[in-house]
Amino acid sequence: MFSTYIHAFALFFALLNPFLMSVYMIGFIRHTETHVFNKGLIQGALIAYIVFMLFAWGGEAIFSTYLNVRFESFQIFGGLIFLVIGYRFVFQGADTIGEMRGAPEHLAGTIAMPFMIGPGTISAAVVTGMNLSIGEAALVIFLTLLLTCTILIIMKFSHDHLRDKHSKYIDRYFDIVGRLSALLIGTIAIDMIVTGIIALIEKN
Repeated sequence: MFSTYIHAFALFFALLNPFLMSVYMIGFIRHTETHVFNKGLIQGALIAYIVFMLFAWGGEAIFSTYLNVRFESFQIFGGLIFLVIGYRFVFQGADTIGEMRGAPEHLAGTIAMPFMIGPGTISAAVVTGMNLSIGEAALVIFLTLLLTCTILIIMKFSHDHLRDKHSKYIDRYFDIVGRLSALLIGTIAIDMIVTGIIALIEKN
Protein backbone atom coordinates (compact mmCIF):
# COMPACT_ATOMS: atom_id res chain seq x y z
CA MET A 1 0.00 0.00 0.00
CA PHE A 2 2.89 2.35 0.83
CA SER A 3 4.29 1.85 -2.68
CA THR A 4 0.99 3.13 -4.10
CA TYR A 5 1.51 6.43 -2.27
CA ILE A 6 5.09 6.66 -3.51
CA HIS A 7 4.05 5.94 -7.08
CA ALA A 8 1.27 8.54 -7.02
CA PHE A 9 3.60 11.15 -5.49
CA ALA A 10 6.41 10.39 -7.95
CA LEU A 11 4.03 10.60 -10.91
CA PHE A 12 2.68 14.00 -9.86
CA PHE A 13 6.08 15.41 -8.94
CA ALA A 14 7.62 14.27 -12.24
CA LEU A 15 4.83 15.92 -14.22
CA LEU A 16 4.90 19.17 -12.25
CA ASN A 17 8.74 19.13 -12.15
CA PRO A 18 9.52 22.42 -10.34
CA PHE A 19 13.08 22.42 -11.71
CA LEU A 20 11.85 22.46 -15.30
CA MET A 21 8.96 24.74 -14.33
CA SER A 22 11.44 27.29 -12.99
CA VAL A 23 13.02 27.49 -16.43
CA TYR A 24 9.88 28.17 -18.42
CA MET A 25 8.59 30.46 -15.65
CA ILE A 26 11.76 32.54 -15.79
CA GLY A 27 9.76 35.49 -17.13
CA PHE A 28 7.84 35.60 -13.86
CA ILE A 29 10.97 35.03 -11.76
CA ARG A 30 12.86 37.85 -13.46
CA HIS A 31 10.17 40.50 -13.73
CA THR A 32 7.91 39.94 -10.72
CA GLU A 33 8.49 41.13 -7.16
CA THR A 34 9.06 38.38 -4.62
CA HIS A 35 5.88 38.90 -2.60
CA VAL A 36 3.78 39.12 -5.77
CA PHE A 37 5.38 35.97 -7.18
CA ASN A 38 4.94 34.01 -3.94
CA LYS A 39 1.32 35.10 -3.57
CA GLY A 40 0.52 34.25 -7.19
CA LEU A 41 2.29 30.90 -6.92
CA ILE A 42 0.38 29.89 -3.78
CA GLN A 43 -2.95 31.02 -5.22
CA GLY A 44 -2.18 29.19 -8.46
CA ALA A 45 -1.38 26.04 -6.50
CA LEU A 46 -4.70 26.32 -4.64
CA ILE A 47 -6.54 26.62 -7.95
CA ALA A 48 -4.65 23.59 -9.26
CA TYR A 49 -5.41 21.65 -6.08
CA ILE A 50 -9.15 22.22 -6.44
CA VAL A 51 -9.06 21.14 -10.08
CA PHE A 52 -6.97 18.05 -9.34
CA MET A 53 -9.29 17.01 -6.53
CA LEU A 54 -12.29 17.42 -8.82
CA PHE A 55 -10.79 15.04 -11.36
CA ALA A 56 -9.52 12.64 -8.69
CA TRP A 57 -13.10 12.41 -7.45
CA GLY A 58 -14.95 12.37 -10.80
CA GLY A 59 -12.43 10.72 -13.14
CA GLU A 60 -12.87 10.70 -16.92
CA ALA A 61 -16.65 10.70 -16.41
CA ILE A 62 -16.37 14.47 -15.94
CA PHE A 63 -15.45 14.80 -19.61
CA SER A 64 -17.92 12.31 -21.06
CA THR A 65 -20.89 12.83 -18.72
CA TYR A 66 -20.76 16.41 -17.46
CA LEU A 67 -18.78 18.28 -20.09
CA ASN A 68 -19.98 16.08 -22.96
CA VAL A 69 -16.56 16.12 -24.61
CA ARG A 70 -13.91 13.51 -25.22
CA PHE A 71 -10.82 13.35 -23.03
CA GLU A 72 -8.77 12.89 -26.21
CA SER A 73 -9.85 16.36 -27.36
CA PHE A 74 -8.48 17.78 -24.13
CA GLN A 75 -5.20 15.97 -24.77
CA ILE A 76 -4.92 17.45 -28.27
CA PHE A 77 -5.69 20.99 -27.12
CA GLY A 78 -3.25 20.72 -24.20
CA GLY A 79 -0.60 19.47 -26.61
CA LEU A 80 -1.16 22.49 -28.86
CA ILE A 81 -0.69 24.86 -25.91
CA PHE A 82 2.64 23.32 -24.94
CA LEU A 83 3.68 23.16 -28.60
CA VAL A 84 3.27 26.94 -28.87
CA ILE A 85 5.25 27.45 -25.64
CA GLY A 86 8.01 25.13 -26.82
CA TYR A 87 8.17 26.74 -30.28
CA ARG A 88 8.42 30.27 -28.88
CA PHE A 89 10.99 29.14 -26.31
CA VAL A 90 13.30 27.65 -28.95
CA PHE A 91 13.29 30.70 -31.22
CA GLN A 92 12.80 33.57 -28.74
CA GLY A 93 14.29 32.27 -25.49
CA ALA A 94 13.02 32.35 -21.92
CA ASP A 95 11.68 35.92 -22.11
CA THR A 96 8.87 34.72 -24.35
CA ILE A 97 7.01 33.46 -21.28
CA GLY A 98 7.40 36.86 -19.71
CA GLU A 99 5.50 38.33 -22.65
CA MET A 100 2.55 36.09 -21.77
CA ARG A 101 2.50 36.87 -18.07
CA GLY A 102 -0.09 39.66 -18.23
CA ALA A 103 -1.13 41.83 -15.30
CA PRO A 104 0.05 40.87 -11.79
CA GLU A 105 -3.53 40.32 -10.63
CA HIS A 106 -3.83 37.54 -13.24
CA LEU A 107 -0.60 35.84 -12.15
CA ALA A 108 -2.31 33.06 -10.17
CA GLY A 109 -4.46 31.97 -13.11
CA THR A 110 -1.52 32.10 -15.50
CA ILE A 111 0.61 29.93 -13.22
CA ALA A 112 -2.21 27.46 -12.62
CA MET A 113 -2.88 27.07 -16.36
CA PRO A 114 -0.93 25.90 -18.28
CA PHE A 115 2.08 25.45 -15.95
CA MET A 116 0.40 23.33 -13.27
CA ILE A 117 -2.90 22.24 -14.77
CA GLY A 118 -2.47 20.28 -17.97
CA PRO A 119 -3.50 17.03 -19.62
CA GLY A 120 -0.63 15.17 -17.95
CA THR A 121 -1.34 16.33 -14.40
CA ILE A 122 -5.10 15.94 -14.83
CA SER A 123 -4.57 12.40 -16.08
CA ALA A 124 -2.39 11.77 -13.03
CA ALA A 125 -5.19 13.10 -10.81
CA VAL A 126 -7.63 10.66 -12.42
CA VAL A 127 -5.26 7.72 -11.90
CA THR A 128 -4.56 8.76 -8.30
CA GLY A 129 -8.28 8.93 -7.59
CA MET A 130 -8.71 5.43 -8.97
CA ASN A 131 -5.88 3.91 -6.92
CA LEU A 132 -6.40 5.72 -3.61
CA SER A 133 -9.32 6.84 -1.50
CA ILE A 134 -10.36 10.46 -1.92
CA GLY A 135 -8.75 11.38 1.41
CA GLU A 136 -5.47 9.69 0.53
CA ALA A 137 -5.48 11.28 -2.93
CA ALA A 138 -6.08 14.70 -1.32
CA LEU A 139 -3.05 14.22 0.95
CA VAL A 140 -0.73 13.06 -1.86
CA ILE A 141 -1.75 15.91 -4.17
CA PHE A 142 -1.42 18.47 -1.37
CA LEU A 143 2.08 17.31 -0.39
CA THR A 144 3.23 17.32 -4.03
CA LEU A 145 2.00 20.86 -4.62
CA LEU A 146 3.48 21.99 -1.29
CA LEU A 147 6.92 20.63 -2.22
CA THR A 148 6.70 22.12 -5.72
CA CYS A 149 5.81 25.58 -4.39
CA THR A 150 8.54 25.41 -1.73
CA ILE A 151 11.22 24.62 -4.32
CA LEU A 152 10.02 27.39 -6.65
CA ILE A 153 9.98 29.95 -3.83
CA ILE A 154 13.53 28.96 -2.89
CA MET A 155 14.60 29.33 -6.53
CA LYS A 156 13.00 32.77 -6.73
CA PHE A 157 14.77 33.80 -3.51
CA SER A 158 18.11 32.48 -4.80
CA HIS A 159 17.68 34.21 -8.16
CA ASP A 160 16.95 37.59 -6.56
CA HIS A 161 19.97 37.40 -4.25
CA LEU A 162 22.43 36.08 -6.85
CA ARG A 163 21.23 38.19 -9.75
CA ASP A 164 23.41 41.23 -9.05
CA LYS A 165 26.72 39.39 -8.67
CA HIS A 166 26.19 36.54 -11.12
CA SER A 167 23.52 37.84 -13.50
CA LYS A 168 25.52 36.93 -16.62
CA TYR A 169 25.84 33.28 -15.61
CA ILE A 170 22.25 33.02 -14.42
CA ASP A 171 20.91 34.47 -17.67
CA ARG A 172 23.14 32.17 -19.72
CA TYR A 173 22.05 29.14 -17.70
CA PHE A 174 18.34 29.86 -18.06
CA ASP A 175 18.66 30.64 -21.75
CA ILE A 176 20.60 27.47 -22.64
CA VAL A 177 18.66 25.13 -20.36
CA GLY A 178 15.41 26.79 -21.43
CA ARG A 179 16.01 26.21 -25.13
CA LEU A 180 17.08 22.63 -24.50
CA SER A 181 14.08 21.92 -22.29
CA ALA A 182 11.85 23.45 -24.96
CA LEU A 183 12.80 20.52 -27.19
CA LEU A 184 11.46 18.18 -24.51
CA ILE A 185 8.32 20.30 -24.06
CA GLY A 186 7.72 20.26 -27.81
CA THR A 187 8.29 16.51 -28.00
CA ILE A 188 5.81 15.88 -25.17
CA ALA A 189 3.34 18.20 -26.87
CA ILE A 190 3.56 16.31 -30.17
CA ASP A 191 3.19 12.99 -28.33
CA MET A 192 0.06 14.28 -26.56
CA ILE A 193 -1.44 15.37 -29.87
CA VAL A 194 -0.60 12.07 -31.60
CA THR A 195 -1.92 10.04 -28.63
CA GLY A 196 -5.18 11.96 -28.69
CA ILE A 197 -5.62 11.55 -32.45
CA ILE A 198 -4.83 7.82 -32.34
CA ALA A 199 -7.32 7.31 -29.48
CA LEU A 200 -10.02 9.15 -31.43
CA ILE A 201 -9.39 7.03 -34.50
CA GLU A 202 -9.47 3.80 -32.48
CA LYS A 203 -12.76 4.73 -30.83
CA ASN A 204 -14.34 5.50 -34.18
